[in-house]
Amino acid sequence: MTPLSGPLATYGVAGAAALAVWAGRAACLPAGWTRVELDVLDAYPHAAPAMRTAVARGPDVIFGPYGSGPAVAALAATDELVWNHGGATDRLNKPRFGHALNVPAPASAYFAAVLEAVRAGAATATSVVLLHAATGFGREVARGALEAAARIGFDVQACEFAAGQATTAARTLPPGEVLLVAGTFADELAVAPLLLKRPWQAAAFVGAGVDEVLAPLGKARESLLGPCQWLAGESTRLDEGPDADWFVREFRTATTTEPPYPAAAAFAAGVLCARCLREAGTTESRALLAVAQRLDVRTLFGRFRLDPRTGLQVGHQVLVVQWQQGRRRVVWPPERAERPLALRTA
Repeated sequence: MTPLSGPLATYGVAGAAALAVWAGRAACLPAGWTRVELDVLDAYPHAAPAMRTAVARGPDVIFGPYGSGPAVAALAATDELVWNHGGATDRLNKPRFGHALNVPAPASAYFAAVLEAVRAGAATATSVVLLHAATGFGREVARGALEAAARIGFDVQACEFAAGQATTAARTLPPGEVLLVAGTFADELAVAPLLLKRPWQAAAFVGAGVDEVLAPLGKARESLLGPCQWLAGESTRLDEGPDADWFVREFRTATTTEPPYPAAAAFAAGVLCARCLREAGTTESRALLAVAQRLDVRTLFGRFRLDPRTGLQVGHQVLVVQWQQGRRRVVWPPERAERPLALRTA
């Protein structure tokens, strides 16, 4: 169950399409099992009742929705095991959410990775200005940034904005050398023209890690940094499931579109689910959870390993990308970088 309508529908629909590709062409089920019957429910406008509807149908496996808010609401409505491929959130942790199988890296890792990249590429920068939404997601991203800044030597001035107040807050931001912005994609697009007129050495937006979100900025998007859960064409060693080239090709065939990162995460959740089914030999939740908790494997989405204490994803590594000559280029971590980080010019 995932948003098929509403503001998150683009990525919800992509995730559902990716799971359909997995179910139809790559399920790799245990011996004697013949098929996956995939039923898709709309999580919009309210994820909790949608989850209760899903559970009432008695499924063997549940895949949760795209979006941190919907994912938290959905998992709070059930104690059934749920593959969380769409909620990049620290809130789905133990003990309350011990039934969450978290595939993406949590939001707190987003700007932590960005600041590590900036520290390595701009050693003289010391001051960071952080603008973030007063939402669960925005605060998680901000918390990760503040913790990373304290660890690696940045001074941070943080400004939180309420719904509808992003541009007002942007106009009052203090000066600094590094800019970090975490809000809804609409908020980020609204404040970018105001903030990018200022002479930051480096500027990062959560939405800059996604191909299409800040596209309306045109050339102003050049040099922006962003966290990225997955990038098509970025190679990774595989232990499980088809590679990214196969997935991109099959997703294009099924949808006539390119797969965004939520599609890759959803497909990986299917691959991981099948691995657990093969090892457990049953759809019983306790057995599947036991297998998932000891897995340490790599799919096309990257590494999967759950923290035994929190249940959060700790294997998957957030990439930092920078827009260079109109394309997203990986600049961090060093062992996976395509290009060095380039400082912005005033």
